[in-house]
Order: sequence, then structure tokens, then C-alpha cells
Amino acid sequence: MTSTFKLLNKYYPQNFIIEKPYAGTGIFLAFCFLFLILYRPLNTHEARFFSFEITMAIYLGILSVPIFFVIRLLKKIRYFSNPTEWTILKEILAILFILSGMGISIYFIGFIMEGSGDRWNLPTFFSSCMVSFLIGIVPFLFFAATNYRYLFVTDIEKNFKPESNTALFPLEKLIKISSQLKKEELSFYPHQFIFAESDSNYVVFHLNVDNQIRKKTIRNSIGNIELQFSAIPFFMRTHRAFIVNVKQVISQKGNTLGYQLRIHGIDTLIPVSRQKTRDFDQLVKQYR
Repeated sequence: MTSTFKLLNKYYPQNFIIEKPYAGTGIFLAFCFLFLILYRPLNTHEARFFSFEITMAIYLGILSVPIFFVIRLLKKIRYFSNPTEWTILKEILAILFILSGMGISIYFIGFIMEGSGDRWNLPTFFSSCMVSFLIGIVPFLFFAATNYRYLFVTDIEKNFKPESNTALFPLEKLIKISSQLKKEELSFYPHQFIFAESDSNYVVFHLNVDNQIRKKTIRNSIGNIELQFSAIPFFMRTHRAFIVNVKQVISQKGNTLGYQLRIHGIDTLIPVSRQKTRDFDQLVKQYR
């Protein structure tokens, strides 16, 4: 039981279909369409006035709206909201949640495509859910399987002491960050910077000012901020959406496929992508 619990709560990358709702929904529906055309599973059949191919295309076209909505809704739920804390259990539950939404949607789409008839009954409802699961599970399993290697790597954990060399702080140069609109400016010293994260067209800065964590938001791209930080070697873009002050990291957990970083006083786990692990290790050796 304990080993099963550990396996289910082991870190696992978020399924691509869930991670990228727009592209994911399109790929998911394309997978389903090809599967339906090639195998015609269970009792799937054409509507009265259309061929089988057109019927399936219409079903999936209508289905694209609720599927996208269900994926977006899933990502709003707190338990599923943080992809850096994704696990095998969350992967399974998320897939079941989406496929359940798919089954319910197909059941009601059938009233449009085939008329009400005798559809308003539990056997038809359960049949719609079963067909949805058997068809929809295929693309989910494909993308889940592409991350199988994460099951066979051993996590390492390192802890670091908080930055304490305050004697150097007076020698630091003030950093000035301006917004793309040039209407606002943010200034701080390097030791005050904890991390920055991208939020759509904005970047949220997390700063330690007088031992208080403060958030400042500026309209800019994370790539532009990375360029402005290029002169500070211990500021690193660890992920497409995160820049972190390596000196502020107090723990590192993960493996060569990716790390999760903790910072004192911050609940957010900072991800280090697989491509960045080696560079991060070099900075840790130099500055921690």
C-alpha cells in the first residue's frame, strides 16, 4: 500500500493535452477522428442524413467547445492548477474528469444529431460515456506514455543555507526595470530579488523588501526581463515562465529531467526545465 501511494504521488509531467488547451484540444480531436474512421469502435454509426465520416466530424466539431471548456475548468481547480506539482494521481484523475465531461457532452450532442427518440435513458447515457472513454483514452495514453522515463529516475534533494553575506549588499548597483509602455518603473537591489514569473503580458516580481515579501507587476515579457538581467550571473531563467535568484534558493528536488526549487517564505515551487538542469547545477556550485 505504501509503495502504491508513493508511486501515485511521484512527480510526473503534465499531459500535453492538458498543458496546452488550444493545441491539446485540436490534437485530441484529430486523434479521435482518425481512430473512429479506422476502427469504427462499438456501435458508432452515421446520422440519418450524413455519411459516417461527416457524422463523426460534426460530432467532434461540436465537441471541441465543451472539451476545451472542461480542460480550462480543470486548470482553474486549485488541486490541478500547479503543473510543477503534477503527479501520476493527478494525471489519472484529470483524464477521468475530462473524459467524463466528454461522455456527458456526446450524450447531449446525440439529441441534436439523431433526435430525441429513446435517448433519454440511463443505458444510452452510460453507453455514451463508455464510448467516450474507449475513444478518448487513446490520445491521453499516447502523451502520458511519452513521459514514461520519469518513472525510472531517482530524485535527489539538496538543501542550502539562506544568503547571509550582507556585507556585500551596499556595493550592489540598483536595478531599474521599465514597462513596455514606459509609464512605470520598478527599482530594486539584486539581493532583494527572489524570482519573477510570467503572467500573460505581464511579469510579476517577488521581492524581499525589509524582510517582507512584496509583489510588483509590470507589463513586459519574461524574455525582455531576462535580457535586462543578463549582467547579473546568479539570476537565471530556469523555465520559460520563471527567472530566479539562485542565491535565494534553499532547496532543490528532482533529477536530470527537471528540478523543483523552494525559496524561504515562498509557497510557489520554481521549476527548472530539463534543458536547464546542467546550467543550474553550475550556478549552484558557484554561488551556493
